[in-house]
Amino acid sequence: MQYLLLIYRDEKLAEKAAPSDLETMMKEYGEFTQGIVKSGQFRAGDALQPIRTATTVRVREGKAVTTDGPFAETKEQLGGYYMVEAKDLDEAIRIAARIPSARDGSIEIRPVRPMPKAS
Repeated sequence: MQYLLLIYRDEKLAEKAAPSDLETMMKEYGEFTQGIVKSGQFRAGDALQPIRTATTVRVREGKAVTTDGPFAETKEQLGGYYMVEAKDLDEAIRIAARIPSARDGSIEIRPVRPMPKAS
């Protein structure tokens, strides 16, 4: 089964971090990513640009309305994701717990509901 691991972290932590701390975290992310690639569990994953680059779209009365920024103000922002293959939720939890940002942020795990195949 596929799971989406959504990585939430306070963006201000990265802004305040020393360059050496950021370098260490990026190295840890590289090692984590290589580990799940080698294990065959990696399906997709990327970091996201900062929330200041976000745009939210809503359709009201048939018209698209855009707002700068994320949908809601939060203490932690969605910063990236991994889509992984895991046999069950317990295995997905073990994978998520190894993501470096789990130490000071949170990882939301969502089972993927595949779209029906077009015929």
